[in-house]
Formats: sequence, C-alpha cells, structure tokens
Amino acid sequence: MSATTPAEPVPDDVVLSVRELSVSFGTAPAVREVSWDLRRGEVLGVVGESGSGKSVTALAAMGLLPATATVRGSVRLAGEEVVGAGTATLVRLRGAKVAMIFQDPLSAFTPVYTIGDQIAEAVLAHRPVSRREARARAVELLRLVGIPEPALRAASYPHEFSGGMRQRAMIAMAIANDPEVILADEPTTALDVTVQAQVLDLLRTAQRETGAAMVLVSHDLGVIAGLADRVAVMKDGEVVEQGTAEQVFARPREPYTANLLAAVPRLDAEIAPRTVADEAPVLEVAGLEKTFPLLKGAVFRRRTGSVHAVSGVDLLVRPGETLGLVGESGSGKSTTLFEILALRAPEAGTIRLFGEPPSAKARRDVQIVFQDPMSSLNPRMTIGEIVAEPLRTLGEPRDAVPTLLEQVGLRAEHADRFPHQFSGGQRQRVAIARALSVRPRLVVLDEPVSALDVTVQAGILDLLARLRDELGLAYLFVSHDLAVVRQIADRVSVMYLGRTVETGATADVLHDPLHPYTRALISAVPIPDPEVERHRERVLLAGDPPSPFARHDGCPFRTRCPVFAQARDPRCERETPLPLTRKPGHTVACHFPG
Repeated sequence: MSATTPAEPVPDDVVLSVRELSVSFGTAPAVREVSWDLRRGEVLGVVGESGSGKSVTALAAMGLLPATATVRGSVRLAGEEVVGAGTATLVRLRGAKVAMIFQDPLSAFTPVYTIGDQIAEAVLAHRPVSRREARARAVELLRLVGIPEPALRAASYPHEFSGGMRQRAMIAMAIANDPEVILADEPTTALDVTVQAQVLDLLRTAQRETGAAMVLVSHDLGVIAGLADRVAVMKDGEVVEQGTAEQVFARPREPYTANLLAAVPRLDAEIAPRTVADEAPVLEVAGLEKTFPLLKGAVFRRRTGSVHAVSGVDLLVRPGETLGLVGESGSGKSTTLFEILALRAPEAGTIRLFGEPPSAKARRDVQIVFQDPMSSLNPRMTIGEIVAEPLRTLGEPRDAVPTLLEQVGLRAEHADRFPHQFSGGQRQRVAIARALSVRPRLVVLDEPVSALDVTVQAGILDLLARLRDELGLAYLFVSHDLAVVRQIADRVSVMYLGRTVETGATADVLHDPLHPYTRALISAVPIPDPEVERHRERVLLAGDPPSPFARHDGCPFRTRCPVFAQARDPRCERETPLPLTRKPGHTVACHFPG
C-alpha cells in the first residue's frame, strides 16, 4: 500500500481529500481513479449499487483495507497522508480525526465488553483523562444519542440492545472525541424505517454538535436526498457523476444516474387505480392469535412465560388482488405468514383458504417466495432441478421448466446452471418460477425485493405485476418499505405488535392515514428529492416497540404515540381499541383516528 500520486496543495477548508484512488484485490479492480474533496461541515453522499466501490472507498479513507488490497493514489486527512501510513499514524488518526459508523453495529462491537466500557475505551485512547472520567463521558454520550437510562444501559452488553440502540451507541462512540470527519457506511440499512428516521435525525444532531464533515455511503437515494450537500455517484468502481444534491437529483447528466432515480419507488407518486372483482376471497384471517412458550433451564426446561407474537390479526385477499402487509420488525408479519402456510387450525381466531378451513389439500394452491433466494435455493441442484422439484413431488412431468424460466425473464439454457452462477435478481426470478410451477392461486411474498439493488428491484416488481395480471394470481406481499408497497399493492394492512391497526385501499391509507402509527411509517420513508425531503413534516416515534413477552393493557402503541403524549386520555390506558370502519373498506383500531 503506497501513495503514488504527488501531494497537491489542499484548500484550507478541505478536511478529507481523495485523489486518483485505485484499489484492487489481486487482479480484480474494486475502485478506479476516484477523486473528491470533503469540506469542513459538509455532507458528501456516495451512492451506487452493490459492487460499485462505495464501501471500499470509505474503508480506504480509514486505512482499514486488508493487507491483500493494493492501494494507489492519495487520501489526505487533515493534511496527513493515509495511504501508506504506518500503524502509529493510523491509530492516532482513527477516533480522533476520523471516525466510522459501520453498517452492522452488532459485529462492530466486542460482545464480551459492556457498551459503556467500549465507549470509555475510545475516549481513553485519545484523551488524557482518568477511567472514571471516561466512563462519565460514555454515559454523557449515551444520553446525547437518546439512550434511555444511560447510566444503567452503559452496563449492558451489545446483545442486550436493540438494533436501533446499538446504532445509537455506535454513533456515540464515533463522536466521542469530536472528530473532524465521520464516515457513515450504510448506517441505516439493517434498521426499520421508523428507527432509520430516528438514526438519521441523530446523525444530523451529531454533525451539528461536533461540527464534523460527513461522508454518507448509501444505496438509498432518499436518505442521500435528505442529508447530503453534494453527491458522488459510483458505478463499477468509478465516480461517474458529482455535483450538489439539487443538481444531481433534478438534472442528472449521466444516464446511469437518471436510471437509478427512475427506478426508485416514490411514496409521493400517483397511485394508478386497479379494479379487482368483488369475488369470494382466497384468504380470510380473523382474530388470529399465536403465542410461543418462554422457556428456561438447560436440562429441565420449564415454561416461565409466553411471547405474544400475534394477538389480533385480520386479513382479506381477493382473487387477482395484492394485499400489502407492513409493519416494523417484531410486528408479527412473519408469524402471521407461517400460521397461514402451516395449513392447520390456528391457536385462536380463524383462517379460511379458498372458502374452507386450512388443510393439506391447499398446499398446491398456496406458494411462497422468500426474502433471500440464495438461502432458499439448494446450491447442489441445478436451476432446472429446483424449478422442477415441486412438479416431481406431485408426480407431474417437468417439460414445463423451459417455459417457466422464460416466463420469469430467464432463458431455457439456464436450466443446467447452479444458483451461485446467477445474480441476486436472477436467483429471485428462479424462486418465482419455482413458486409458479404448480399453478398456485395465492402467492405469499416475504420481503421479496428488500435484498436487491434498486434497479433490480424495479425489474422484479414489474415482473410480479405482469404475472399477477396474466395469471390472475393473488398476492400477500409482506414488506417494511411502504414505497414498494405503494407500487404493487391494491390494499394495505398495517400491523403493530401483533395487531392489525389499519386496513384500506392503498391510496386511502397512504394519502389519508387514520392511525398515528401509519402516519409515522409514512413520514419515515425518505423521498428521493432534496426539495421535498428536507421540508417534510416529521413524525418521529420515541424508542422501540414494547416487549411482546407481556400482555399490554389498553392500546399497545400508546408508549410511542404522539397523540397519547398530548391527550393522555385514560381510554388509551384501559381499553384496547377495536377496528372501526371510517369509510367503506377503510378500518382503523384507534381511539383518536385521523
């Protein structure tokens, strides 16, 4: 690793200067001749699809690339060269001059030390303070980033924090020594949209408190639109376009940038109405409940409580219709799916498939497409064998495989290849072909595009819409992304802590939300337009959802509800709100709807 570019004069207001940076791993180039400057107090957004070189560039700026990487060019941080710098220089710069917020805070923290000790260690590494003063600073930082009871939670271990709290703690560690530069590498990718909104608001606060400049690496153009002053667009390891956020979003010069923007589903776009016949539903769920035992003991296991995963779910899907099921992690979406797919009588409530109680005879008519196609496809089987497996199970001929592959946008000759030889989007097409092989009437789609790049995601959504219309399929589409749901769903059902809180036509729910939780979900979805995103009204929810380990009297949302925070109506504490129909097809479970 060496600096091969002659040092150039760097303007006084530039705190991080990247010049002709190239990185390769063996013979494979990852970054090619990248150059940009980061000015004091500025936010530079670096965007691009997977493999574009965004994260490699950020890691090179920290000197964190492995020894197998060949790095050429120059990275100057606060006037000092990072490329080729020795360990002592890098240790001195990291944490004091530059800090990094990683994508996965659980793997970034050491699991055997408390959160407070790890933040205190970052302080001790760069400040001449006692251990007691460093621990006090750690508690102060946890309070600054909004961790409740910071003195108590400083003694917690990383696994005892939720994902959002771990990311807050990571931000606390990053700003511990008031760095001049913060590198945030996909800091909200693994978070729910409401927690993402909290973390993005916190990043604004952290930058304001420290005065640091920030490099924000993200594939989410809405996140970039809300925070970045300037934008660098990367493709295949190169920066293909740079400019102010307003220039890049409003007047992109590169076709690649324009295609990225066109592929992003926008929550504020018009919703094209679809007419769905008022026929007998293919799926009806009413009052669904599911609990799991909470067990303790290594040898003699005993039940000490229950996890109330689902405690009041109502769903209805008609032929040819797409119902979007949305909610945060832990809301009970996946449990609801598995209860439907179990094809047996539920613990409580009712499930009816095609007008009858669930039974094994409905197995052919209900199929599922999972979130991660790589883990749902057998790596030892060819694509043709994977698609044909359901047919073989039913004793039917496999001569339909070539037609199925072509139906989902693949070629018949792909049948002899293995899953690892395909991209993520192609693997998801294989999973869809497998689901269609037995000619189902209802397809359950569990976050089918959340792991895909935005352009690939757009292609899969178009494919699903076309197949639905051509084959008359009904979809139960589960997603945390309301912008995606807006694009494909006819109706939306919103879940919170195991309950259905609002259901209605997509246009009604998104344009006239009645439940405060739905309003918060909509507010949290970033819009890829700086002019719109920076002037929207925000509804930030406090904290994380309450624990499902206990029954909750009254409204389970009240601990985070901005309406209850103002009204403090005792009904919210005593009475669980029941679903009310406010207008035809639009129901809400809230004491203060709208």
